Amino acid sequence: MKIAIIGTGNLGCSIAKGLITSNAITTLYLTKRNLNSIKEFEGFKGVTLTSDNLEAVKQSDIIIFAVQPSHLEKILNEIEPLLNENHVLISTITGFSIAKMEGIVGADKYIIRAMPNTAIAVGKSMTCICSNRNGKERLKLAEAIFNRLGTSIVIQEDLMQAATVVCASGIAFWMRLIRATTQAAIQLGFEAKEAQELAMHTCQGAANLLITNGRHPEEEIDKVTTPKGCTIEGLNEMEHKGLSSSLIQGMVASFNKINSIKTNQL
Repeated sequence: MKIAIIGTGNLGCSIAKGLITSNAITTLYLTKRNLNSIKEFEGFKGVTLTSDNLEAVKQSDIIIFAVQPSHLEKILNEIEPLLNENHVLISTITGFSIAKMEGIVGADKYIIRAMPNTAIAVGKSMTCICSNRNGKERLKLAEAIFNRLGTSIVIQEDLMQAATVVCASGIAFWMRLIRATTQAAIQLGFEAKEAQELAMHTCQGAANLLITNGRHPEEEIDKVTTPKGCTIEGLNEMEHKGLSSSLIQGMVASFNKINSIKTNQL
């Protein structure tokens, strides 16, 4: 695949690492104004670093946009004359609607929105995808790309704001839970490195149980809890202190914030 990433910041770098690691590219153009910050990609076969967005578009069929929302409109206007019937446009920009993209480049283009998370750098992203009417013809292509970088799911565009909270912001939420587990393990006597290893791999194991078995979390919890045991004692204390409600309220607050940002941009 001939791919360009327009705006190789944190997310763009994560996508690039995932694409390179999974051998998903024929050529990969990475654009950024300051090329010194992406020098780590120099020397990889098929990878070109450039500050010229137009050149990247000319040389690629799949264009992934990972720029700041305020920059996307200008970039789309600049590249619009170069777009042809082969180009697939994939935007990872929060709050920039498909309708707004169509208004700039035309509704006849293959337009897809994707919301990956930074775990894409290690091939473990949960990516949500939606498209315009024409873009539906290229959804399988987008899924093929993001399934090589983790797992993808096709959703309606009106759920993309929520997907940003659950999947993208969700990385930070889970990191905080792992950090808290690590701190608890240290208090219980483990060295810091051991504590983090225990927390990370226990979290991974819990997720893999659900992914592999397809069960509800409570079914797996029931296997660990025993009458008058230490697990139920700990779970009940966490719930008394508001673990579940705090997490839910935090995610709802994040969702309300992202909607207010979108409203202010309109």
